[in-house]
Amino acid sequence: MSPADAPPSLSDVHPVILCGGSGTRLWPLSRKSRPKQFAALMGDTTLFQASLARVQGDGLRAPVVVTGEDYRFVVLEQLDEAGVSPEAVLVEPAARNTAPAVLAAALLIAARDPDALMLVLPSDHAIPDDAAFRAAVGQGVGAARDGRLVTFGIRPDRPETGYGYLKLSDPDQPDGPQPLRGFVEKPDVERAAAMVDGGGHLWNAGIFLFRASAFVDAVRAHAPELLDPVSRAVDAAKGDLGFQRLDAEAWAGATDISVDHAVMERADNLSVVPFAGRWSDLGDWQAIWRESGGADAQGGTITRGDVTAIDCEGSLLRVEGDNRVLVGVGLTDVVCVAMRDAILVADRNRVQDVKLAVSRMKAEGLPQADQHAVDYRPWGHYESLVVGQRFQVKRIVVHPGAQLSLQSHHHRSEHWIVVQGTAKVTVDDDVRLISENQSVYIPLGAVHRMENPGKVDMVLIEVQTGTYLGEDDIVRLEDAYARE
Repeated sequence: MSPADAPPSLSDVHPVILCGGSGTRLWPLSRKSRPKQFAALMGDTTLFQASLARVQGDGLRAPVVVTGEDYRFVVLEQLDEAGVSPEAVLVEPAARNTAPAVLAAALLIAARDPDALMLVLPSDHAIPDDAAFRAAVGQGVGAARDGRLVTFGIRPDRPETGYGYLKLSDPDQPDGPQPLRGFVEKPDVERAAAMVDGGGHLWNAGIFLFRASAFVDAVRAHAPELLDPVSRAVDAAKGDLGFQRLDAEAWAGATDISVDHAVMERADNLSVVPFAGRWSDLGDWQAIWRESGGADAQGGTITRGDVTAIDCEGSLLRVEGDNRVLVGVGLTDVVCVAMRDAILVADRNRVQDVKLAVSRMKAEGLPQADQHAVDYRPWGHYESLVVGQRFQVKRIVVHPGAQLSLQSHHHRSEHWIVVQGTAKVTVDDDVRLISENQSVYIPLGAVHRMENPGKVDMVLIEVQTGTYLGEDDIVRLEDAYARE
């Protein structure tokens, strides 16, 4: 499939990027506080930014992004880094799976143009050939304009038990839309092999194209219980700092259900467009190893970061961050991912079980199960360098023009030492500029704030002392980012 096959314009197609997942099978890199779509898994850009690039050009409209409360500022930051201005960023008050999320976007788009087309895609998949993908989208436009619900299936190159499948009505048709005969749940290995050998099935990629009004009609026919709560949540949405916050009370009444189960498996106006290009949902470290070239490379060992591999075969060795060295000797089919606060070592053929380890860590109350060592905030990020009895040392980075909330603490005092840039510091009624190598003391109970008035990141070292050092010992008096 070549870019020349694409229509001259996709100008009425609105990409809708779903950006709310928090998968655990790529732990420790992907965690609830910073899931895989915001990580640079396959290159120098994040999966979310790669998804944004995939839907640029050929006349495609500005994207609508649907995300969660915890990720809204990360989304804005990565949109800005990618140079993309979204049509809207919808913020879900709570996760309700994909059907309510897609319906919210459909209602928003249909209110402006009921005949507009929606291209719905996840934010965490790998599709290396963006032009070929847009060409496949172009092949589905005609069917979508005719009121069909179009899905895109991937031609399989191996039996895969981790994916659902789509059953073709005409296996001999090379490309272009055709009626979809049905969905097949994740099969066992024998059935997967039979379907791949038969050539009549595709992997279900979870990518869709349809008129906004056609999807709303499909929900009305097959999942009517979603319409009222989601419609009220959209109608009562409030603009806030570049977001559209869906109404929390109405949203709470929406059923937690996937778009496949709510609509696609029940509808009778489905078409499918086969896509022969490379695709992966990057669902686990085996997929990362495969998509990085491990299956094709001599020796089959993939390294990233400061890694030395000696006599290793079929392995994935990866280091995240600076000042860490990983050495592998004589390893076969091993995945090792080293981060500052956690290390994964697993048999490459058992990486699906990583989620079991995460569940056990959660049960044991280990913060590494969900939280990264680096905690990202709307103003920048921080990481704990040393934690001891009654003290903690943090490195804090504040972006240009950003500010922390005006706050106080009941249980701790703080020392701030600026090591890069200039900080504007408020301590009660005293406001001053603190430059590199200068410091300031924040007494227990004092009302304080730090801001970055400069043009480069401001970096400081914070030393906390006190009887309790948890993040919930923050009394916010004012906040530029509307956090409670």
